[in-house]
Amino acid sequence: MRVLVACEYSGTVRDAFAALGHDAWSCDILPTDVPGNHIQDDVMTVIHEGWDLMIAHPPCTYLTVTGNKWMKPEFASRFPDRPRQRNEAVEFFMALMNAPIEKIAVENPVGVMSSIYRKPDQYVQPYQFGEPHSKKTGLWLKGLPLLVPTKIVEPEFYTYANGKRDPMWHVISSGLPPHERMKYRSKTYQGIADAMAKQWS
Repeated sequence: MRVLVACEYSGTVRDAFAALGHDAWSCDILPTDVPGNHIQDDVMTVIHEGWDLMIAHPPCTYLTVTGNKWMKPEFASRFPDRPRQRNEAVEFFMALMNAPIEKIAVENPVGVMSSIYRKPDQYVQPYQFGEPHSKKTGLWLKGLPLLVPTKIVEPEFYTYANGKRDPMWHVISSGLPPHERMKYRSKTYQGIADAMAKQWS
């Protein structure tokens, strides 16, 4: 099966499919973090090249509900481009969802696509796939079954002195430089990648 993993430079999902013998390629404007089949380019330039399955991870910066506050009028002078950036992000998401590929999964955190487009087919959590983290993520599917949890574990949290709890992935990544923080937070957990490869192929 020819598999395209859009907007991925970590190679995690790509390599999970490759390990099962599939012709899997990641594609991103950034170079791959690990050696493997990678197309460093805009994914829209290769999206029509006869893929059987595409798993896409479009950037969520302008789509998440946590970013809604920056759309408020009081922040217009600080972030004048936010409306345009969100519109472009929505258009890119929909271009991926409407790609001429039989099987598609588009992944994104809780965000505006649930109201602008439709609710995701399912939400998954890393702790449902053997990873001790809580990070709710939506999957919009075409031609694919829902992912079935493989190993449910207890998610880890850090508790501050005031009693507030924060997911460990957020605590760990908050101390990283901006570029590394972005990479850490955008990487697909191995347990989810393995489930995608085994259940969707």
